[in-house]
This record gives sequence, structure tokens and C-alpha cells, in this order.
Amino acid sequence: MKLLILCILSFALSSGCAVQKSYGASGGSKADGIVKMSYSYGGMDMPNADPLEALNKAIARCKVWGYASAEAFEYESKLCQARSEYGCSAWMVTKEFQCTD
Repeated sequence: MKLLILCILSFALSSGCAVQKSYGASGGSKADGIVKMSYSYGGMDMPNADPLEALNKAIARCKVWGYASAEAFEYESKLCQARSEYGCSAWMVTKEFQCTD
């Protein structure tokens, strides 16, 4: 019985909630033609973010700066923003884009 309770508790703690996240501009450089798009989520969440949304927002930002379009860098960073006794309780995911002519 104890094993069953332990298994149920372990599953409940390890399973997160799927959440829809939206990218927002979080930095960059007009001179370098770099746009940073980010979203944050809680430690137990399973985020679902649309990379096409991020690209479209980056293109819009690049156009405001006088560029024609944008291309995504391959790498995406994921940094812990807050820690708790159980590990990371808040994450930030950032994707960078290069403005193009």
C-alpha cells in the first residue's frame, strides 16, 4: 500500500500542466540587427510555444528597424529564473533572430 501511495505521489509531482505561451520581445540591438524573443513558465508547467509566432514578431520588429525580414538562430536558451527546494520553479526561454535585408 505504501508503495502505491508513493507511486501516485511521485507521478502527481512529476506531471505538469500543458500551458500555451506567447513569445514577447525581450531585447536585442537595432545596430546589430538582433531581436530576442522570450517567454517564461513555471517549473511544473509543460510550455507550448509557437516558433512561427516568434518569427513573425521578430520580422515585425526588424521591419520597424528598416530591415526586410528575420531568420532564427538555431540555438534557444533556457535559463532558471527562480529556484526552490525542489529545483527550478521558474524558467525563461529565449530565441534570437537575425534581421536580414
